[in-house]
Amino acid sequence: MDENAIAKIIVDTAYRIHKELGPGLFESVYESVFEYELTNEYGLFVQRQPTLPVIWREIKLDLGFKPDMIIANKVIIELKSVETVLPVHYKQLLTYLKLTGLKLGLLINFNNALIKNGIKRVVNGL
Repeated sequence: MDENAIAKIIVDTAYRIHKELGPGLFESVYESVFEYELTNEYGLFVQRQPTLPVIWREIKLDLGFKPDMIIANKVIIELKSVETVLPVHYKQLLTYLKLTGLKLGLLINFNNALIKNGIKRVVNGL
């Protein structure tokens, strides 16, 4: 399954979750439900809050960073439940994509009246 097919599943899942739960819950709630849905409904491999090292000049630094979710080793999801998504949130996701070598990330903010307004694609050479 390629990145775009996985992204479609993620967007559809975000829509269903938002429709049922609505906006305003903690990020961790949406993250748990996302993991359940993607694993049980679609059989996708989900890494939740994986600690990944930073490689600096061939040195592996175990300081790590933690993207919210990596789906099928192909797509990063950054979940938010905030009033306003800031430019730094996009930059954070783009940095995660660059550090992992992955090509597609989705920034999903559940704190919107319409979830379609809270989903943004971020690409790294896709």
